[in-house]
Amino acid sequence: MNRKYNFSAGPATLPLPVLEEAKQQLLNYKNAGMSVLEMSHRSKDFITILEETKTALTKVLSIPDNYDVMFLTGGASTQFATLPMNFLKNSAGYINTGSWSKKAIKEAKLFGNVNVVASSEEQNFNYIPQDISLPGDVDYNHITSNNTIFGTQWLQFPQRGESPLFVDMSSDILSRKFDIQNFDVVYAGAQKNAGPAGVTIVIMRKDLTEKSNTSLPSMFQYKIHADKDSCYNTPPVFQIYLVGLIAKWIESEGGLETIEKRNRQKGELLYQTMDERSSFYTGTAKKDSRSFMNVTFRLPSEELEKKFLQETETKSFSGLKGHRSVGGIRVSMYNAMSLEGIEKLTEFMKDFAQQNS
Repeated sequence: MNRKYNFSAGPATLPLPVLEEAKQQLLNYKNAGMSVLEMSHRSKDFITILEETKTALTKVLSIPDNYDVMFLTGGASTQFATLPMNFLKNSAGYINTGSWSKKAIKEAKLFGNVNVVASSEEQNFNYIPQDISLPGDVDYNHITSNNTIFGTQWLQFPQRGESPLFVDMSSDILSRKFDIQNFDVVYAGAQKNAGPAGVTIVIMRKDLTEKSNTSLPSMFQYKIHADKDSCYNTPPVFQIYLVGLIAKWIESEGGLETIEKRNRQKGELLYQTMDERSSFYTGTAKKDSRSFMNVTFRLPSEELEKKFLQETETKSFSGLKGHRSVGGIRVSMYNAMSLEGIEKLTEFMKDFAQQNS
C-alpha cells in the first residue's frame, strides 16, 4: 500500500494502527454480526463503545468528574452559535486571533454584546496577543487555541479569571498536555487529531451545563444532550468509535506527554529548516506564536510556490497548499504525521531552496 504523507489541514491524517483496527472490525465488530456503521445507537454494543470512548478520552485528557463529555454534530461552527445561544445574556469577551475567531465573534453578536478583548487582525493575525487580562464582568470569555490558516498557537493559555473561559481546540486538542480545569468549556471538531469529520467533542463543567438555556429548541440545549448521554438524537456512531480508538492509541503510545514531545520535535525540525533559509522560506507567524500543528510560510514568488507544490506531489506529499484566503504553503503535522514525514519534507525543502535560489 502506497500511502502519501498527508499534510492536509483537515480532514487530516489518522494513525495507521487505528485505521487498521477499524478495518479489521469493519464488517463484523467483535462478532456482533454487523459493522459499527450499521449499529443502533441504542444497542448494547454501541453503548459499550460510547462508554469506552468517554473513559479513554477522560483518561488521556485528565478530565475531572465535574465535567460532562458530549459527542455532538455540526462541527465547531455550530458551537460558535450554540454557546452564546446558551450562555450569552449581556456581554462576552472574545480574543480575535484568526478566521475561526472572527466567525465565532460574528455568531455571538447575534445574541448579545461582544467585547473584543484583544486582536491581532491589524497584523494579519501573525501573532497571539500577550499579557491579556480577561474581563471578569462578562458572561464568559472565549479563545481559539490554534489557528490553522495563519499558523499561530497559544503556547501558554491565559488564566481563567472570574468569568467562565471557553476554548475552541479543534486543531490542537490531544496534541499536548494542558490543565482542563482552567477552562469551563473545551470544544473541538474532531477532524484534526481526535478523529474523522462528523463528530464534535464538547467538554463542559457540569454546573455550567445545569445553567444552560432550557428555552431553546431541544437540539441546542446542552442539558438535554448531557442528560441523554449524547444520544438524544442518533449520534455519529462510527466517528465516536474512532475517537475512542485514537484516545486508546495515544495512551498506548505513552500519553500526551509522549505525543507532545514528538510534536515539538517535528515542529522544531521544520522551523529550523525554514530559519536557516529565511531568505527563501519566510514564515508568516511571529516566532513567539508559532504553531506546532500548522506551519505557514511563503516563497520568494507565487511562481516558485506553484513549482514547489507541483514537485511535492511527485514526492508522495499531499495537502501542502495554503488556505485559499492567504495562499502560500501550509504544513499541517498533527499527531499521526510521523517524524519521518517531516524529515523527508525538510530534505526536499533544502534541495528545492538550493536549486531555485
